[in-house]
Amino acid sequence: MARMRSSPFSFPDFTGVTRRLVLLNLGAYFALLLGQFLVPSGAISLGERFGLIPRAFLHGWFWQPFTYSFVHPSTAILGTLLELLSLWFLAGFLESLHGSSWVAGLYASSVLGTAVAASAIYAASPTLGYSLPEVALYGCFGGIFGLLIAIGVLYGDMEFLLFFTIGIKARYMAAIYALVAIAMLFGELKMYAFAQLGGALAGLLFIQLAPRRGFTFVFSERWYGLRNRYYRWKRRRAARKFEVYMRSQGRTVRFDGNGNQIHDDPDDKKRWN
Repeated sequence: MARMRSSPFSFPDFTGVTRRLVLLNLGAYFALLLGQFLVPSGAISLGERFGLIPRAFLHGWFWQPFTYSFVHPSTAILGTLLELLSLWFLAGFLESLHGSSWVAGLYASSVLGTAVAASAIYAASPTLGYSLPEVALYGCFGGIFGLLIAIGVLYGDMEFLLFFTIGIKARYMAAIYALVAIAMLFGELKMYAFAQLGGALAGLLFIQLAPRRGFTFVFSERWYGLRNRYYRWKRRRAARKFEVYMRSQGRTVRFDGNGNQIHDDPDDKKRWN
């Protein structure tokens, strides 16, 4: 497990995927705010359409797990501000150490894990013998919780300033947030708490199973590998055709398995044998 010394509270650089995530969330917030100003009923319908409502998702609104994290109620200005500041701090810190692809994969996994957990508990509640009040989910709280869990596991000795005044190690802060979410399971917001724990679990699984440089980097490397194999196959096929053509002209040329010409005599200055 990686260790870090205590460090004072400071925001990391506003660059890379951290900047893109914060600006996307901020842009979505102002878009809904503008929609509410222009069409009072339109912003509400957009929030319901792009937020996560488990019943709607299970009935075919499959885009909601990918869009709900960018939806922030226009009335929750302070909550949105705290979410975006937390996203900036946590994602920026991890990005400076692990890179953009890794942080993007961690955040996306946590957001999707939150949506899956909320939908799962809603679908399973009738079979468990109780009626679960449906709660519409908005915001990037699940992704933030996943980022916090990652810092708590990988950099547990790093100190944060809780409420900007109290120093606390990252592992203890993550544990406190997890305990609060567990306690909420016994209250009215069971779905919200279970969804939050799902985001934390998804983040934990990501840091345990994901490649060091993230799934995005692995997929890109595999894509370039496939493309290069295709080009090598085209080169070998062209070499075989050229061998046949040169034999028809009474000349002999040979190529290796990579499509490179084989010279029997390295000192031979002739192009063809």
